[in-house]
Amino acid sequence: MEKKNMEYLARLRKAMSDHGIDACVISGTDPHQSELPPHHWRGREWLTGFESGNGTNGTAVVTADEALCWTDSRYFLQAEEQLKGTGFKMMKEDGPEAVDLIDWLTEHTQAGQTVGIDGMTFSVSYAQRMEQELGDNGVKLNTDFPQFDYIYPERPERPMNKLFIHDETIVGETVESKMQRIMTEVKAELANAIFISALDDIAWATNLRAAGDICFSPIYVAFLYIGNDRRVLFVDKEKLTPEVEAHLAKYNIEVQPYDDAVKFVGELPKETRLLIDPAKTARGLYDHIACTTVFGGAGVAKLKSIKNDTMIANLEKAMEKDGVALTRFFMMVEKEYPTGKLTEMELGRRLRALRLADPTCVDESFSPILGWNGHGAIVHYEATEETDVTVEGDGLLLVDSGGQYTFGTTDITRTIALGTPTKEQIHDFTLVMKGHIALARAIFPEGTRGAQLDVLARQFLWAEGKAYYHGTGHGVGFFINCHEGPQNIRLNENPTPLQPGMITSNEPGIYLADRYGIRCENLIVTEPAMKSEEFGQFYRFETMTLFPFDLRLFETAIMTDEEIDWLNAYHKKVRERLTPLLTAEEGAWLAEKTKELKR
Repeated sequence: MEKKNMEYLARLRKAMSDHGIDACVISGTDPHQSELPPHHWRGREWLTGFESGNGTNGTAVVTADEALCWTDSRYFLQAEEQLKGTGFKMMKEDGPEAVDLIDWLTEHTQAGQTVGIDGMTFSVSYAQRMEQELGDNGVKLNTDFPQFDYIYPERPERPMNKLFIHDETIVGETVESKMQRIMTEVKAELANAIFISALDDIAWATNLRAAGDICFSPIYVAFLYIGNDRRVLFVDKEKLTPEVEAHLAKYNIEVQPYDDAVKFVGELPKETRLLIDPAKTARGLYDHIACTTVFGGAGVAKLKSIKNDTMIANLEKAMEKDGVALTRFFMMVEKEYPTGKLTEMELGRRLRALRLADPTCVDESFSPILGWNGHGAIVHYEATEETDVTVEGDGLLLVDSGGQYTFGTTDITRTIALGTPTKEQIHDFTLVMKGHIALARAIFPEGTRGAQLDVLARQFLWAEGKAYYHGTGHGVGFFINCHEGPQNIRLNENPTPLQPGMITSNEPGIYLADRYGIRCENLIVTEPAMKSEEFGQFYRFETMTLFPFDLRLFETAIMTDEEIDWLNAYHKKVRERLTPLLTAEEGAWLAEKTKELKR
């Protein structure tokens, strides 16, 4: 490993020298700013040896005498270990010892020098900030340095998986309707065309999916142009089937090669006012646009985030299927745990098999997090051959997982006790659940943003000087990405209000290093609650996830009657919805897990 990574670093430094580059910045993403890029664009992982789960987290900087890799606090321990012997040093991008990457660049480059990036893997907005701050110091930014074209001959090809149609009876809306709604948003932003780079937006707009392009998400690699009189999908033709070609033709969508997208935007008529999202559009593509550009496009993501009644009804089916798989999984855990043969990785394999046993489950919605005791305290833990442990003795098992069903995307976390839990574990679990229930029961006026509700989930932990530092809730797609914007529930301000039809997670937690982690997550949908002439519309959340919480971990002495009533009502709903889908043995197990909680 050491010899290979040092060799890769040497290749890069030679390419930099050959092209007059003094410092190179290497992104962890693709031309679509994807959270989960295809392997074709995972050159940063290949170069550094640091694999941040299945995500993009990690940006590298290489100069003639330094090699650094930035990542966030979720991956500090992992990065430290994986970067050993590679020539790269880890840099922290958050926390008290954080160093801003662009600030570091400005301090370590001099006037007259050049910083190189592959502009196709950096967003317009990030590259512009970099260009401005470097330019203030007389340093040039070269946005046309595709480093891996020069140094990575064994680079994987772009994915060529076949597209398939997402049944419009499940989606509840035609492509034509979506195209018209998109153009309404475009015109509202004083543009007359839009170029969409975000893969989830493209999959949503076209009602098309693919299995395998992106890990854990059924979206596909493409660009999409929509104008008043022309629609063009830029996609490799090898990915099309006759059915998909007919689907595209039905909605007057032309097909052009994926690689022609850059040429296309360079030949648009001058009178075109092209709407692009600067946070999701590649700088390398933007550099070629010949017409007037309009920055914006957030309206498309908002359209996608609001699920219609058909979607919500179908997501309820996905939740039932997920609840059945989880029932069988946790029954297996309880039965086999005493044998001492279950490991974290084996649990992951078993859970995946149980979900995919349902023919409507195309994939997991992310790489599952299964952490036993201390590993549960690592927020984005992923078991490997080196870290895998046997689940034995007393402790807490944290299981964060989800499925990509054609009926919708699921994401659920449960923390269960195996053996005998401690009083401290029970107390902390109850604090987390009090926050979870407080958010689930919230009623709030129209226009409320996630940041205004976030404290509801944290208040009981804060009252005892405890905390968690990740967001409380993220948006969830519909058979698209598990993580979806624009809404969220977190401490950071987000201008997007919560609206009916938005699916969001509710996942407070607490993490004690080397001891245990607790997270309790359901998916919730915003829906109307009440309306008054004097104060207007109010909303609430309906919990959609269907699986019980561990009754052994509740400290009823610190719970209110309202909290206990909420839990019992939720467990009753779980029991009523899942029991008809289970065997008699499974139904009996679920009945025990959802029995009434009493003081």
